[in-house]
Amino acid sequence: MTTYNFFELLHKHDSSKARAGILHTDHGDIETPVFMPVGTQATVKTLSPRDLKEVGARIILGNTYHLYLRPGHQLITEFGGLHRFMSWDGPILTDSGGYQVFSLQDLRKIDDEGISFRSHWDGSAHRFTPASVLDIQRHLGSDIMMVLDECAPYPCSHEYARKSNEMTVRWAEQAKKMYDHTESFFNHRQFLFAIVQGSIYRDIRRESVEALTGLDFPGYAIGGLAVGESKEEMYAVTDLCTDLLPEKKPRYLMGVGMPEDILESIERGVDMFDCVIPTRNARNGTVFTRKGKMVLKAARFRDDQKPIDADCNCYTCRNFSRGYLRHLYNTNEILGLHLATIHNVYFYLWLVDSARDHILNDTFGNWKKQILEELKKTIIH
Repeated sequence: MTTYNFFELLHKHDSSKARAGILHTDHGDIETPVFMPVGTQATVKTLSPRDLKEVGARIILGNTYHLYLRPGHQLITEFGGLHRFMSWDGPILTDSGGYQVFSLQDLRKIDDEGISFRSHWDGSAHRFTPASVLDIQRHLGSDIMMVLDECAPYPCSHEYARKSNEMTVRWAEQAKKMYDHTESFFNHRQFLFAIVQGSIYRDIRRESVEALTGLDFPGYAIGGLAVGESKEEMYAVTDLCTDLLPEKKPRYLMGVGMPEDILESIERGVDMFDCVIPTRNARNGTVFTRKGKMVLKAARFRDDQKPIDADCNCYTCRNFSRGYLRHLYNTNEILGLHLATIHNVYFYLWLVDSARDHILNDTFGNWKKQILEELKKTIIH
């Protein structure tokens, strides 16, 4: 078995599967549980790298599909890799682009060797294979890379899910073989994660975990959730996967990002999260607080001089009022999107950092229960 010296498990909560650890990368250590802001096209929308540092982000995401199409991985390599291209010196995870390709529907065709697709930008023809997707990520220079997989649609039949997972496992084998026999184009380590699939079918999820853990990847993701199934199904499948995945490898739940979902999944043993919800909701005028959600465009905030959240220490809450933010949205000023995004990303990072503290102190269960009660609310005054 390969030793990666990548993930250090520090503590497990005494009455749940919640855990605290550290991911060791050459661009810095990452304390877990961790939320990773999504920077699809080498930028987290409306935020600069300086903003991300100030809110406490330790790792961000890039998207292989989008960066491959524009500006192209070869160009990014010429700039010295994704870190230098976007002037971010912390860790970066790149997803494989598989989810984006599969969402193209009529613009792509899947076969046993890969995916042929047409760009949603200009209709040009392209092809992804397990090897080509890994090669693109080698050129991007991300710290954590993802294998090409198929995210099975929901709902789908048991037979479809089984065949899809078998293909995903074959692709993972090909990617791992190439990973083991290639080097980074840059002077830092890159770690490859496999992705557990199988829709909501427990037997297929078990087969997926068994096959992928036998390949000894540095880390494992749980994919194919938050695609239409119920919350109960999502939590149950997550619970099953974390029961089966190696304790000493990091676990990443892909694309799951409502605050309550993050806390429920931390309790079930997940270490890493990403989602566009905090940034997208901010651009639409909805912000998250410790007392529930708030729609800043609402007329009730017109003369409200309070900050979004009096208990929040982000730049936005230290300096600006709800009334001012409502004014920015109603006059279509870009600053409103920027300030709300700062707050939402800060809130998400506060949430996982607080969860970590309570895990280390064995107080996570009671804290989570209290937080979930508050998060159900919507602030109306």
